[in-house]
Amino acid sequence: MSQEKVIELSKVKLALLTFGAITFVLLGAWFLSMEVHEIESQRKFNSPVLVYGIGVVSIVFFGMSAFIGLKKLFDDSPGLVVNTEGILDNSSGISAGIIPWKEIVGIGEYTVQKQKFISILVKDPEKYVNNGNLLKRIANRANLKMCGTPVNISANSLKIDYDELLEVITKFHLNSIEKT
Repeated sequence: MSQEKVIELSKVKLALLTFGAITFVLLGAWFLSMEVHEIESQRKFNSPVLVYGIGVVSIVFFGMSAFIGLKKLFDDSPGLVVNTEGILDNSSGISAGIIPWKEIVGIGEYTVQKQKFISILVKDPEKYVNNGNLLKRIANRANLKMCGTPVNISANSLKIDYDELLEVITKFHLNSIEKT
């Protein structure tokens, strides 16, 4: 087995994800631009509070996603490096950074609406929850509650498919266990 696997960020996938996020920001702006009487005249979704709320949430969430996507588009760093020392995660806006094998207790899978994630189970989840700015900490806390770990890696922004990524991480993890 090779000593290291470097997986680049996929600029095509990132561009598509960013375009989708910008589309939802524009949709949110359109919701906010609707007149109250126009909303109330609809058969469904005729509550201005609901429509404006969806607009605000769409702009905030997808605006942050678009910002992160644009930032990653110009990031020349690898998206993920897996080697004998551990995993260097730079694949998303809430990337975990360096995760040594000695801190990893297991590898799992988590699916959210057909979106698969590789869950990296760590000895001290709070260490990873408390990394980064306020928004990253909130997202890490949500990941911990939802998935049982704050460290979840998707192939969405990487030049690799999910199954191959899972195989790479699993092989390196098993190799690290054998060495201890």
